[in-house]
Amino acid sequence: MSSIRVPVVEKVLSANDAVAAEVRAALDARGIFSLNLMASPGAGKTSLIERTLARLPHPETVGMINGDTNEFAGDAERSQRAGAYAVHINTGGKCHLEAAMVRDAMALLPLDSLRLLMVENVGNLVCPSAWKLGAHKNVLIASIPEGDDKPYKYPRMYSGVDVLVINKIDLLPYTDFRLDYFRSGVEALNPGLVTFPLSCRTQEGLDSWVEWIRSQSGQAA
Repeated sequence: MSSIRVPVVEKVLSANDAVAAEVRAALDARGIFSLNLMASPGAGKTSLIERTLARLPHPETVGMINGDTNEFAGDAERSQRAGAYAVHINTGGKCHLEAAMVRDAMALLPLDSLRLLMVENVGNLVCPSAWKLGAHKNVLIASIPEGDDKPYKYPRMYSGVDVLVINKIDLLPYTDFRLDYFRSGVEALNPGLVTFPLSCRTQEGLDSWVEWIRSQSGQAA
């Protein structure tokens, strides 16, 4: 069984990678910086997007692609109310976004007017990291209520990202979350990973995160 399955999986991922390369080329041709935002459900992806848009000097130059497993487009609507151009993707039950979905969604955005594209992936810590989308940086949003063992339980996710956001740090005094233990797990998998501890609720630490995005996307004041 495995001798048949493995080549099929590799073929599917290879085809996805080819489309991801097309997506990256289209972004680069227009000077658009792109982020693939991944997290478990409830980690605060959409809240982080809202807070980020509120602090960017030109939210009208931001495009959002929000992926979910059904037709509910609440996250895309929240992004749009925050000032971005937003497109909702219904994955039809798939636990991750694929490059072809992103490519098709991009066709609905005013790409020539954008400087930044944020892709909100499906809430899941298992599948998304295996699928390239063409984004320049893969961002994982962890949160304090999830527990400090997630790097140990989901090593593929933590080892396959470029940036880590630790959200809801305002809850540290009220939980058993061991920040040193969590960081040790992350460091073992992804040494020197760029990390932003912050709280979307209190807005502590948001300035550093937003400044990093501005420097990467050319969003000058």
